Amino acid sequence: QVQLVESGGGLVQPGGSLRLSCAASGSIFSINVMGWFRQGPGKEREFVAGISSRGGSTSYAGSVKGRFTISRDNAKNTVYLQMNSLKPEDTAVYYCAADTSWPPALPYEYWGQGTQVTVSS
Repeated sequence: QVQLVESGGGLVQPGGSLRLSCAASGSIFSINVMGWFRQGPGKEREFVAGISSRGGSTSYAGSVKGRFTISRDNAKNTVYLQMNSLKPEDTAVYYCAADTSWPPALPYEYWGQGTQVTVSS
């Protein structure tokens, strides 16, 4: 019922910035939370940031707090992840995800296909 399409990944240098976008379609009224996860080489998928549909409260992993910002544009049904001061350890496939429950379930119900972010000089 919910489809997610993320975009904006690419290759950036350490210290650079990148903004990821996630466009939601379908039964978007049912979404309670949207978030970003990432999976680096040889690592488990981990939570990066989340934002609630009600009130827009946000949550961040400690490793990205102060560098990444999650936001939303309700008119466009789109969630963004602004990534600043990127580090090589941020290299991963980034996935947009959404869940209809509160608190959100693990794993989230709906997932995008992922977009590659590579931080390297």
